[in-house]
Amino acid sequence: MQMDFPRLLLKHAEERPDAPAMREKVYGIWQTMSWSALATLVREIAGGLAAAGLKRDDHIVVVGDNRPRLYASMLAAQSLGAVPIPLYQDAAAAEFAFPINNADVAMAIVEDQEQVDKMLELRDSCPQLARIWYDDGRGMRNYDEPGLASLDALIEAGRAHAAAHSGFFEAEIAKVKADDVAAMFFTSGTTGNPKGVVHTHTSLLDRARAGAEFDKLSHDEEVLAYLPPAWIGQNIFSYAQWLVCGYVVNCPESAETVMIDLKEIGPTYYFAPPRVFEGLLTSVMIRMEDAAAIKRRLFEHFMEVAKRIGPALMDGKSVASDGKPIGAADRLQYALGNILVYGPLRNTLGLNRVRVAYTAGEAIGPDLFTFYRSIGINLKQLYGSTETAVFVCLQPDNEARADTVGVPISGVEVRVEANGEIMIKSPGLLKEYYKNPEATREVLSADGWYHTGDAGFLDAGGHLKIIDRAKDVGRLAGGPNDGAMFAPKYVENKLKFFPHIKEVVAYGDKRSTVCVFINIDFEAVGNWAEKRNLPYAGYTDLAQKPEVYELVRECVEKVNADLAADQMLAGSQVSRFLILHKELDADDGELTRTRKVRRGFIADRYQELVDALYGGKTEQYIETAVKFEDGRTGKVSATLKIQDVKTFAPMGKAA
Repeated sequence: MQMDFPRLLLKHAEERPDAPAMREKVYGIWQTMSWSALATLVREIAGGLAAAGLKRDDHIVVVGDNRPRLYASMLAAQSLGAVPIPLYQDAAAAEFAFPINNADVAMAIVEDQEQVDKMLELRDSCPQLARIWYDDGRGMRNYDEPGLASLDALIEAGRAHAAAHSGFFEAEIAKVKADDVAAMFFTSGTTGNPKGVVHTHTSLLDRARAGAEFDKLSHDEEVLAYLPPAWIGQNIFSYAQWLVCGYVVNCPESAETVMIDLKEIGPTYYFAPPRVFEGLLTSVMIRMEDAAAIKRRLFEHFMEVAKRIGPALMDGKSVASDGKPIGAADRLQYALGNILVYGPLRNTLGLNRVRVAYTAGEAIGPDLFTFYRSIGINLKQLYGSTETAVFVCLQPDNEARADTVGVPISGVEVRVEANGEIMIKSPGLLKEYYKNPEATREVLSADGWYHTGDAGFLDAGGHLKIIDRAKDVGRLAGGPNDGAMFAPKYVENKLKFFPHIKEVVAYGDKRSTVCVFINIDFEAVGNWAEKRNLPYAGYTDLAQKPEVYELVRECVEKVNADLAADQMLAGSQVSRFLILHKELDADDGELTRTRKVRRGFIADRYQELVDALYGGKTEQYIETAVKFEDGRTGKVSATLKIQDVKTFAPMGKAA
């Protein structure tokens, strides 16, 4: 059978018509849509889009949270041979302008009033955007704009079209070929304009199938779709693999209810970037600070047991991390901890039924990774990107390690260039960057190898180890650590393991020492401050408290002690830090929409702070323009303290 999205939909609808395809929580109640009902909805939306003039190879944007009718809209477009382009629902209107104009988009299907307002705002800069349909009609009663209509109206038009054109839907699907373009994803654009990554049905579905076979996924899995559909990671897990496997995709009611919905669904297959796992751990630590003394002691005792033997037990090994055999007494301790701590903790996190959990998008801190595996969650890492349709390397069960991202899966070849750059050959590679042949040539060689831009190597066991982005790995220059390797992401992730630290930006390339900017976690540190009767008037005030600086200093020095034991990265110990006066924000250009730090942009924006760190200053005044959620602008100013921290002799030797 030819592999494409619409045919997979019809296959499930034919073979399992009454089986649940999707669930959506509405007003606190889960609503289920079967495969047959989904197929009918797709047919109706496709008819409506055809009547509106959508043709083969046209582009249509889809913007919103994970919603069954938005998924159906993407399938409907693909059924007509058109190309859906999911865009980030939290992006400002101006960020939509480039993708819409670059891809000559004339139609959009969006979730609600917020997204409609953004599209209407763009009509001057995107005059070709003629038709807009919305799924949620709340707040839309008094809107009277040309080309604006509800998705319900589109569906009604589709029913009329189907009645007048018998066999049209099936005939259109019959024209779809596996090597046709299936979707376009715009990169996060850490530098310059985003690029449109063009994928075919084959590239997306081949990798989705390879990943499913690797982890033996079936239609019995339950998945929670809560990340942006515009991120290819979410799109692969809850769209491509969903259609390959036929499992159930569950859509939360809102971003605020995700934790509740997670517990109610109890997914068996779970995917999240490191920042989500960081947030879950922070919530646990905050709750433990609020717990009674006896509960805290119990938690601390059994977490020590888990840290020592939990990962080894998860991997089926009989030797603990300290090299000692795991005896009967150890196993009994862990079993007791599972009853009293680990099991309830997994349940609190909503991960009690998880059979396979993956993290990707950026490197995860080793301590964070080990924490989840130590409490019995089969968390593994994978390696891939938008351009590779995600699945390049995955970690087999019982071979999950914090310092690698797994082994190449079926169909993938990996080679490492002399400069350390990782090269990939795979059926999942992008077809091209849309309207950007120069950028395409830069990443795709004539013989089909993709330049990842990542630096790393394959270890003796065939596992791929990523050091950092090749362009970000640097060397210290001058001082006692002259020539030492500097991997900023590695340092940042070790610091972000601490629940009181939310974001970190590390600098050190071509400098004598490493210095960092830090964002505190406002909720975690606020909770910590309240327990100590420490008053504060907001983020900026709290961040500059001497007590908070002392709290962060202790975290930094613990990381330095760990780095001292790493022969390769001992020179990357942090010598000075400051706590920023504002949280890094995608709306201010400091983060991408996938929450990746735009290190170069931040260095330029806060050049005076970088100069102060390396100039030996003890404080620096800063005033920064910010954008608020309602579109207003303002300024945040503060005098930031700069603090020195203790470093340690490498490998226990005298400095």
